[in-house]
Amino acid sequence: MSALKVGLILPLFSGKPERVLAVARRAEALGYAGVFAFDHFFPPGAPPDRPSLEAFTTLAAVAAVTERIRIGTLVTRASLRPAGMLAKLAAALDGMSGGRMILGIGTGDPIDKPEHDAYGLPYLDRADRRAHLVETVGCLTALFAGETWPGGAWVPPVSGPLLPPASGGPPVWIGGFTDAMVRLAARHADAWNGWGMSIPEFARKADLLRRTAAEHGRTAEATWAGIVVVGRDEDEAGAMLEERYRKGMLETNVWAGTARSLIWWLEGLTTAGASWAVLVPAGPDDRMAMIAEEVLPNLRGRS
Repeated sequence: MSALKVGLILPLFSGKPERVLAVARRAEALGYAGVFAFDHFFPPGAPPDRPSLEAFTTLAAVAAVTERIRIGTLVTRASLRPAGMLAKLAAALDGMSGGRMILGIGTGDPIDKPEHDAYGLPYLDRADRRAHLVETVGCLTALFAGETWPGGAWVPPVSGPLLPPASGGPPVWIGGFTDAMVRLAARHADAWNGWGMSIPEFARKADLLRRTAAEHGRTAEATWAGIVVVGRDEDEAGAMLEERYRKGMLETNVWAGTARSLIWWLEGLTTAGASWAVLVPAGPDDRMAMIAEEVLPNLRGRS
């Protein structure tokens, strides 16, 4: 069983570049495997006057102030940028970071529509978003391989080339909850990411991913991401969760517990087939350090 890589979501919704860069540096020093950016123009569900740093420019700054840690999007929406531009951005970040980039991509959800309206971007319905994503990933992988994209119903022909050459480009993760998205990742991507799933549901989808990839002569990794509420004891974890409810954060897919129970949870994900767990540590600023000190050293397979 391979060791689980643990990453963090960067606080782009703070609107503070200095905070994001400090978190990235600290995450690297604490031994996290990666830092990832949501790709939103303002926080989903919030009014458009709420801040969010732009994902790709922020990751370029993160790459410049770190040396080892992986950087990535989790996830970028395929419909936000033309596929050729997205390939150029991702390849440039991969090159500037010394091959540390991970391109997480997805279709987006209905909660994202206000961003499209506010910035004058076309918004596709669910079926069309999925078809557009398939073509976008096809275009990306072609350009990363030094080939041309012949064009399709949604993504026009793109000849490139990407220069400097992409040398295969960054790994592509497809994020999504449905079985259809898992099968899509198995056929077209390097990995699939499931947000906030329980271990039994994640295990079922990871198995579907493995079997579908094998049917197509491929392999693909299963990765997990989600919000974690980590308390020093169960009482504090419960109080932190209650505080989120009082603030109107009525999520149904938040993990909550102590650092010790987070060890068990992450090991359960590893057994279920996860190669990565990307965390959004809720609550006080010290939770990033707490997880690094009390959880990471105690995961099986980690040195």
